[in-house]
Amino acid sequence: MIIVFSGHIARTGLGGSAWANMQYLAGLLDLGHEVFYMEDTGENAWTYDWRSHESTTSLDFPAHYLGSCLEPLGLAGRWIYRSAGRQAGMSLREFLDVCDRADLLIFRGVPVSPWRQEYDRPRRRAFIDVDPGFTQIALAQGMEDLHDTVDRCERLFSIGQRIGRRGCIVPPNTGRWLTTVPPVSLRHWPVASRPPATHFTSLVRWRGFRDARYRGDIYGQKDREFAAFLELPQRSDQRFLLGHLGGDEKLLERHGWELVPGWVASATPAAFREFIGGSRGEISIAKHGYVKMQCGWFSDRSVCYLASGRPVVAEDTGLGDWLPTGMGVVTFTDVEEAMRALTSVNGNYEAHRRAARALAEQHFAAGTVLPPLLEAAMD
Repeated sequence: MIIVFSGHIARTGLGGSAWANMQYLAGLLDLGHEVFYMEDTGENAWTYDWRSHESTTSLDFPAHYLGSCLEPLGLAGRWIYRSAGRQAGMSLREFLDVCDRADLLIFRGVPVSPWRQEYDRPRRRAFIDVDPGFTQIALAQGMEDLHDTVDRCERLFSIGQRIGRRGCIVPPNTGRWLTTVPPVSLRHWPVASRPPATHFTSLVRWRGFRDARYRGDIYGQKDREFAAFLELPQRSDQRFLLGHLGGDEKLLERHGWELVPGWVASATPAAFREFIGGSRGEISIAKHGYVKMQCGWFSDRSVCYLASGRPVVAEDTGLGDWLPTGMGVVTFTDVEEAMRALTSVNGNYEAHRRAARALAEQHFAAGTVLPPLLEAAMD
């Protein structure tokens, strides 16, 4: 098949976000598909250059970053970055020809506004929701930009595994959601060869968006949920290192969290992989909304830890309903359970490392995740 994949790499300029999209691209290429990447920022022309700490409307930075991410995958000359009437990479004429020939256009969590007529040209369109609960609330509240994209897609997927199940309070009547999981390209994410470090780590975007309000309730971001676990380093002998974006550094350090700027830990895809490979495991504290809605969210970052042979200690969002937990992935709901989970992992560490990789191979390998997604998208 000829597949156009639309994601969010250049505007973030961060290796973690890049890999969340690159896993799909690498997996689709390995399955033998003809793949093209498209990033469309609509009329929002600015990007943020983390190195200079400046916003810019120039295409030079996003185009260079995008090329450096995609060309090693074999996508040289097969990508376009569209921004406020300009483009970099492929010419517009070349891209329109691809749209005419394409079987499938996939949008990963990125609404395109305004919708362009050429996005109607491929045979089919699919949307992958990567912010379960928040996406459905925005749709229920009539968010125009999101509707412009979602309403034109024949198939809707979500990584919220528990949408529609008992105990999950995600608004159910915002589309016919099929479930999928974040894929990982095992070829690009082998078991890390470095000896495991002393620190459990995480990449934390403190507050990427505003809290959502729905039917009188608040569904918050990571900052709202993290407050319940601030004392974890003081209560545990385990050391923790956060690659953080935003947040109160003094507050975190006062409670024993060791910090590194998130843009440094995730400056490039290689830096992101190095950060994870140098970890003992992941400590994953979820967004407040994911926990409150019990949507079954599991991070595209966590699958990278698993593939690297690094155990994941994760706050429970309803994971036990669909993912084997207890070895490789251990869940918690409060500080005491988090401490017990860490003790369990450290007490049988090599077994947890092997179990982590096995979970990646059995549940998240791109070669397993993507074929049923494509079949459903084209059905």
